[in-house]
Order: sequence, then C-alpha cells, then structure tokens
Amino acid sequence: MLDIAGELSRWAEEGRDFAVATVVAVDGSAPRGPGAALAVDSAGTVIGSVSGGCVEASVYDLCVQALQDGETVRERFGYSDEDAFAVGLTCGGVIDILVTPVDARAPARRVIRSALSAAVRNEPTALARVVRGPAELLGKALLVHADGSYEGSYGSGPGPDRTELDRTALDRTAAAEARAMLDAGRTGTLDLAEDGSRCPGGLTLLVESRVPPPRMIVFGAIDFAAALVRAGKFLGYHVTVCDARPVFATRARFPEADDLVVDWPHRYLRHTATDARTVLCVLTHDARFDVPLLKEALRMPVAFVGAMGSRRTHEDRERCLREVGLGDDELARLRSPIGLDLGARTPEETALSIAAEIVAARRGGTGVPLTGSATPIHRDTGQRDAPVRAAQAA
Repeated sequence: MLDIAGELSRWAEEGRDFAVATVVAVDGSAPRGPGAALAVDSAGTVIGSVSGGCVEASVYDLCVQALQDGETVRERFGYSDEDAFAVGLTCGGVIDILVTPVDARAPARRVIRSALSAAVRNEPTALARVVRGPAELLGKALLVHADGSYEGSYGSGPGPDRTELDRTALDRTAAAEARAMLDAGRTGTLDLAEDGSRCPGGLTLLVESRVPPPRMIVFGAIDFAAALVRAGKFLGYHVTVCDARPVFATRARFPEADDLVVDWPHRYLRHTATDARTVLCVLTHDARFDVPLLKEALRMPVAFVGAMGSRRTHEDRERCLREVGLGDDELARLRSPIGLDLGARTPEETALSIAAEIVAARRGGTGVPLTGSATPIHRDTGQRDAPVRAAQAA
C-alpha cells in the first residue's frame, strides 16, 4: 500500500472513499511481491498494480465490492491446469490479495490514513496489518515509527477458548517486530500468536516498511554521470553528484541531481551518511581521485562500489590500491570496469549497463539473457499458508 501512498493520501485529503488491494503472500513465480498494491476510489479511478496485468480485472471487482459492503477480504489467485486463462495468472505462481475498504472519515481507518501521510512526508514508517487470522482482526493495523512508538491497536476479542482476550501484549510484540523490520528497511510477513507470543500459528501480519530512498553517490561530473543521474532517479535513488572541480559540478549540467557537492571525493565520502543500501559509482577514472576514494569506499559497509575505466585502467588502479594497503577481500568488492556487457557506447547506454548491474547485484540476478536460461524470472519468496484456490478472472 505504501508504494502508492502519494496518490492515496491525496484521495484521503479530498474525502474520497477507496479500497486497496495489497499482495500479502507470493508462492512461486509472480510479477510483483508483498506490498504491491492497486486501489480503486468510489468513482472507479484505478491506480497501482498487483500483478502487472494478469488479474487486475478480478482485483478491480473485489475492490468495487469492498467499497459497497465495507468488508475486508482475502482472496487467492492461482494457476489452473484445466484452464489457465480463466485464472489470468499464467506464470505458474500464486498470489494472495488482501482487499481493504478505507472510509475517508471513519475513525477505524485513522491508522491507515496516518501511515499514508507519514509515507508522503518521507518518514521511516512501518504498517503492520493482520492478513491472516480471525475475521474480526483481518485488515486491522498498527503504525510503527522509527523510535518504536506506535499508533492503533488490534483491540480485544474472543480468544481460542472463547474468553475475552486482551491483545495489548500482541500490540507490543507486533510493534517491536515491525520496528526491527523497519530498521532493516524490509517488507515481509510475520507470524505471531494472538496472545502476543512469538509462536507461529495464530496470526500473520504483513509489515510494509517505508524508509527514505537509498542513496546513489556519483563521483565525477562527466557526461556519463549526467545520464547515470537520470537512471538512478528512475530506479528510485536519492542521487548525489560529487566532484572537486566547480567548473564541472554545476546545476546547469546536472539539473536532475538531488544534491550537488564540490569537494574532494574521498573527503566527502568520509563525512557523509551512508548505509547498507548505498550505491557508490566512481566515474572519475583518475588515480588522483580514484585511489583515495576507493580506499575509503571498499572499507565501508555499502551495497555497491563500482568504478569506470578500461581493463588497463582497472589493472593500474588495483595495483595502486594494493600499494595503499587494500587486501584481496576488499578488492573483491570492487566492480570494475563498472556495468554489464551490453556493448554500450553512448552515455545513455553506459548508464543503462551500470544501472543493470546495480539491479542485478541488489536482487541477486545473474545478468544473463532470460532466453534459453533456466534461471527463474521471479525469485520465489517462500511457501504460504492454505491450499491453492483458483480465482476466476472477470
């Protein structure tokens, strides 16, 4: 849901009622993972996607029905050997969809509206919704903040022995687990018991984490960097361009960069904030800049370090890095020459090859053509509960 928070927040501010269909479980090959969402407002306007087109018509109908009856439902879309096209999900996978109506004025949906607003403000946020469990809990949510505080409650209700069950402990446990997932920037499911113990079985929560976008820092204000900035923005990165030469690091040359820094690259990297999602692209291919910069970069716990240059430049660079004390394990992290072999020539083609390698590194892809390959197109996200029930497409 949080991946379309901008539009949904606007709908809520305008007082529109809407229903949100969210992927809550995936089994086998499927186009989109947990957290992907499609929404329909009371006028029939649609935003988002849950399957890349395979079952969107059926999900649309479920959203319309939810708007009419106000009920949260979970439906499964799977593959049918008898008539695959009647299902619409022809890739062989299975997806579970939770459809939740959101009344723009109802107090019960205040948590969801708050989560959408926080996501729009780019605040670290985790939304923990019940996606499997007793009917009265389905769709209930907690909004968890980065400091561990939370809004909302799963309330009270009949327990397994039909006595009244106080779910305060469940709120606390769910908030703590969701905060841990938020700290890791992870979206996924969490199994808990209704009494708040960490025993799988009673409930499944979908925790959607929304964190500020990861950083891409491009070192070297060259024409290839301008194309890479555009590619990085397209992939959802917060892109910074850094160069020690003020004549090149100008806003006129890099209008789409989020930040433009004039400083020695290694000095800037030493003092700027990075994390395990940060991508560093070194395009300077000048030893004066590259060696001190890469000496810093290859010792930092970042996601990706790549450097541009020819094979000969790479060999000279590696020799210099060894001379300044880097070992085999540190050098093994360096992706050089940067990019996948696409036969790229132009700055735009080169940026595409770099972006492709970054995606492959992030998602565990091989970078080989899918044609003739036995590798899965979509990585399996694990087995989920309940037997497959084929849902007929509209």
